[in-house]
Amino acid sequence: MNKKRGIVLTIVLAAFIVLSGTLYAAGAQEEGPTEDVLRVAINGSPNTIEPATGDSRIASNVAWSVFDSLVWLNDEGELVPALAESWTVSEDGTEYTFELREGVTFHNGDTFDADDVVFTWKRGQGSSITYREDFLAVQEVEKIDDYTVKFHLEQPNSMLLLQINEHWGILSKEYHEEVGEEGYLEHPVGTGPFQVVEWRKADRIEMEANPNYWQEGYPKVDRLIYRPIPESSTRLSALRNDDIDIVSGLAPEQADIVAKDDNLNLISYPKDRVYYITFNNISTGKGTPIEEQKVRQALSYAIDYQAIIDNIFNGKAERVAGFVVPGNLGYDPSVEPYPYDPEKARELLAEAGYSDGFEVGMAGPSDTYTNFEEVLQAVAGYWEEIGVKVDLEFMESGKYWNLQANRELPPLFGDSWSSSTGEAFPRLVGSVGGMDASYAAWFDQRLVDLVEEIQLTPDQEERAEVYREILRYMKEDPPFVYLYQELAFEATQNRVKDYKPRVSEQIYLKGTYIE
Repeated sequence: MNKKRGIVLTIVLAAFIVLSGTLYAAGAQEEGPTEDVLRVAINGSPNTIEPATGDSRIASNVAWSVFDSLVWLNDEGELVPALAESWTVSEDGTEYTFELREGVTFHNGDTFDADDVVFTWKRGQGSSITYREDFLAVQEVEKIDDYTVKFHLEQPNSMLLLQINEHWGILSKEYHEEVGEEGYLEHPVGTGPFQVVEWRKADRIEMEANPNYWQEGYPKVDRLIYRPIPESSTRLSALRNDDIDIVSGLAPEQADIVAKDDNLNLISYPKDRVYYITFNNISTGKGTPIEEQKVRQALSYAIDYQAIIDNIFNGKAERVAGFVVPGNLGYDPSVEPYPYDPEKARELLAEAGYSDGFEVGMAGPSDTYTNFEEVLQAVAGYWEEIGVKVDLEFMESGKYWNLQANRELPPLFGDSWSSSTGEAFPRLVGSVGGMDASYAAWFDQRLVDLVEEIQLTPDQEERAEVYREILRYMKEDPPFVYLYQELAFEATQNRVKDYKPRVSEQIYLKGTYIE
């Protein structure tokens, strides 16, 4: 067949600064340092090792060691060919034709072809799929021949290729038919640079290099080991004892320790991640005071955000005014964060009919985000000062995100959301994009319409204006309390080379090696 030249699409380069970095067994031995093994500490246990069903950035980072998509957003912020060698888009933006890479095999030996792409799309629409909206965005995937597929859309979608890059890990149709959904998630098989050898949940995930990987020269280590270590202090100790090669999620004071250690390399960058508290008007918050706009504004005014940043993060975090942050398309610095004004908060509560305050439940994950428990405790304290009594509960992250996906968390809950596209779209579509959105807890038809408008707007400047409108609207009628944008601190052994974390917190390890 005729091969078209691969298309390279640049996506808001400023947001993609790269930062300088089958058989299942039991009872693996602890690995010491060697040039053939890369040992990575992760902040928690992934619920799956498959991109479409992962419930966190931890899960997706592990999964992308095993899977490939049709396209890949590289370190320079360009969409480049992966399992698709090239693609073309119809003039009206409703048809995408992909020419697939020939000669690619899955880890179990199955041949990759168009049937696997069609199957991945069909399976991705299932109710149990975390990011099903990314698959529902495509009306049909048509097999033209064994190595050509055509995506049909009901309407243009300016974010489609980014959505494919983010969550369309291609599965083997043949293997899935053999083992079923549960079997596939327990024993994942992809076309990626590494293949899973052993998964001891809550302990380790061991992988080995895919000897038949389609991208010549990759991966650059023979083995890759992920170790879930929830406590940042334990991760740091493992690094300093040379039991681990790469750690992330360090606290500011721990970063200071790394900076003084000649054997270690410190990496710091602002995350494209917003930490927030959600107001839930879809399930448990219905009929409660948080449905009132003035109550939500009051709770936003009541918090001394800068004191939290100074006292909990040693000043190493930034205020945010909403889900569109510096570096994102459409960021508007004239939209300022809520100031600390407890008197204004009390006035708004009184105007809403709650001069005596009220009681409300709030939850947060206990083992995932740096100092997040202390942040939520501080917030609860500030709210107590204006008469709002908070029943605060922390729970293990796996349980927490399951309850969040099922909309069973209390009326208020804390979390964070990152973006890997240079735009706030992933945060918005997943949280306020409608009742079918993966982690939506707030429904506002105006926001649903604006998020849809982003998808339908191919012109970048016009799309930026939609983001600015969303930023202003979500400040005035807040579905969230916008807490902060954290600085990320990571560290490696000095012998680790070409480790390149992104501001999106995405990590791809196929090019990382030990010297």
